[in-house]
Amino acid sequence: MQPEGTEIVWVTGAEQLEGALDLRVRVFCDEQGVPREDEADPLDAEALHLVALGDGEHEVVGTLRVLITGETAKIGRVAVERERRREGIAVRMLALALERAAELGCTRAVLSAQTRATDVYRRVGFAVESGVYMEAGIEHVRMGRTLP
Repeated sequence: MQPEGTEIVWVTGAEQLEGALDLRVRVFCDEQGVPREDEADPLDAEALHLVALGDGEHEVVGTLRVLITGETAKIGRVAVERERRREGIAVRMLALALERAAELGCTRAVLSAQTRATDVYRRVGFAVESGVYMEAGIEHVRMGRTLP
């Protein structure tokens, strides 16, 4: 179910990127207890970033990033504002990211999923490829899928 006015776009400016980074801090650091130094990294500068914008505002309510290495797209930092979860925002963002990765010549997509979020990734074709491991104090699994 897509609420009216929620638009998903590729980041093109500093204001949208700042909104994405702020959302990540709220979700990962403030809500989930990830240390701020573990959340931010230099890869943001080379990543493609998607944002979901709230109802007619410039407010970022969802985000993810895509890193391209050869023919593999690594999706990460998937975050949705707490009040906006279960609206399909993450699935829509993931579908757009996979489409863009395929357009850029990627044949495979991978991600590190929090174990409690694997169902979201399964909805867009990802499968678990590893056992459980800890990342930033949270249980994760590696997931992957091929791209058309």
